[in-house]
Amino acid sequence: MHQNTIDYYNQNARDFASATIAVEFASMQSRFAGKLSDGAAILDFGCGSGRDTKYFMEKGFRVDAADGSAELCRIASEYTGIQVKQQLFQELDVHEIYDGIWACSSILHLAKPELKDVLEKMAEAVRGNGIIYTSFKYGTFEGIRKGRYFTDMTEAAFADFMKDIKSLETEEQWVTSDVRPGRGEEKWLNLILRKKKTANGIR
Repeated sequence: MHQNTIDYYNQNARDFASATIAVEFASMQSRFAGKLSDGAAILDFGCGSGRDTKYFMEKGFRVDAADGSAELCRIASEYTGIQVKQQLFQELDVHEIYDGIWACSSILHLAKPELKDVLEKMAEAVRGNGIIYTSFKYGTFEGIRKGRYFTDMTEAAFADFMKDIKSLETEEQWVTSDVRPGRGEEKWLNLILRKKKTANGIR
């Protein structure tokens, strides 16, 4: 992840958390959770304030949470009551221990070559037939914007990007408006990805 992005979140962690922690996001959370069995294991990958971690915990899921910002890890740990791991996306290195990964407006901070590698690591981290939710700002911009690196996506751009990622397929995609007050003109591309079976049935 671009160092500017980590620095931004460390320097603005309290303001970022206060702006996002109470945002009503239940329709998105429940759409993801509805694809998982009771008590499933979830990784909240780039958890920010810990808002979604707490939601999934309260619904009975087993949740691990990680973020690249030390300050956000501290805030999220206080809010959720669990130890949030400080970890860059590129440092994910586990094999089939999660049923789902929730990466809400987080991996969009990676440049496309890094994003490809990280999505493959995420596919490795979910069990066979596991799912990943992720979201990107809607558009074609790539680069530094307001102190952070962003890779924006459209449906066509993401479909083209996924051609090189053989372990995942797009199960659902939909566009929404930003749910934060005063930000409704901003659009988001939301995606649910599913881990593929191989030809012989082994994932």
